[in-house]
Amino acid sequence: MAMKKPMVSSIVFFTIVLLMASFGFTLNDTPPIVLPESVRGKALFVCPAESSFWDAMAAGFGHFTHYILIGFFFAMIVLAFVWGWAMYQNLLQDKFKREDFAKPWAFTKMLFWAAVALILILHTPNHYRRVDIRGATGQWVICESSSTGARAVPINLIETK
Repeated sequence: MAMKKPMVSSIVFFTIVLLMASFGFTLNDTPPIVLPESVRGKALFVCPAESSFWDAMAAGFGHFTHYILIGFFFAMIVLAFVWGWAMYQNLLQDKFKREDFAKPWAFTKMLFWAAVALILILHTPNHYRRVDIRGATGQWVICESSSTGARAVPINLIETK
């Protein structure tokens, strides 16, 4: 059976992004900040954190994170029982029936993609890059020297969240 066209396209685009990131290619034409030799290794580049739709959504869902996790782990336990029941039925009959595993497999795929969606909703791209700068106001994220609005800040002033 041949691979479907959307899957091939996804693989090609993922490969392009991976190669661009690995070899430093960028679509941004901002010239990078060049630090003097005496400061290299003692500073990090930070940019102002742009508030976006995703940040607002994550903040809104953030109040329900505990309940979302309870529901997710409940579904994981139910999934374990569904798989166990399907295996038990096959053991009782002493033969493998593929159709007994159709619903557990569908539930597994659905739960996996629900987990991916929840992680994307609850943790925005800025979640892991956010830092505090002692003596500075506002929200900051770690960025590249060629990012728009990048500033070099001494490492001893930066605190991770």
